[in-house]
Amino acid sequence: MRFGRTFEEFEVGAVYKHWPGKTVTEYDDHLFCLLTMNHHPLHLDSNYAEKTTDFGRNVVVGNYIYSLLLGMSVPDVSGKAIANLEVESLRHIAPTFHGDTLYGETVVLDKTPSRSKDDRGVVYVETTGYKQDGTVVCVFRRKVMVPTATYVEARGGEQPGRPEPMPTTKEI
Repeated sequence: MRFGRTFEEFEVGAVYKHWPGKTVTEYDDHLFCLLTMNHHPLHLDSNYAEKTTDFGRNVVVGNYIYSLLLGMSVPDVSGKAIANLEVESLRHIAPTFHGDTLYGETVVLDKTPSRSKDDRGVVYVETTGYKQDGTVVCVFRRKVMVPTATYVEARGGEQPGRPEPMPTTKEI
């Protein structure tokens, strides 16, 4: 199973459609708000949201949407990353509500070999998140430092650090 890519495997213009999607529940939203201490009533108080906002219902907190889309992209983009270097931009385009299902896709905008180390490079990508009806909800651009194939092989291959199973008593 692929988990991330080496620098050589990225192609400018390639589009990675992240699968599967994720249906956002009220529980997801509330838990994220509680974990991050975001107590804004727009996210937590349905009476407030219904009576005092333009949306008429709770809006899922935007940082959860970003985090979810970032996580969706890991197997395709940053699963082998040495470091996430920069989030250049983050735009919330439309609201997400409890019960919406999010999907994401990432396009490779550019890639640059490292100037200081020949075993890595920087990949510049844009990830777009959209709902089940195709409405774009979030777009962000980031730079990720990824290893070359040489770096991966020198550190144990595709699954470094994975232990081998112990022999059973029948095999001894």
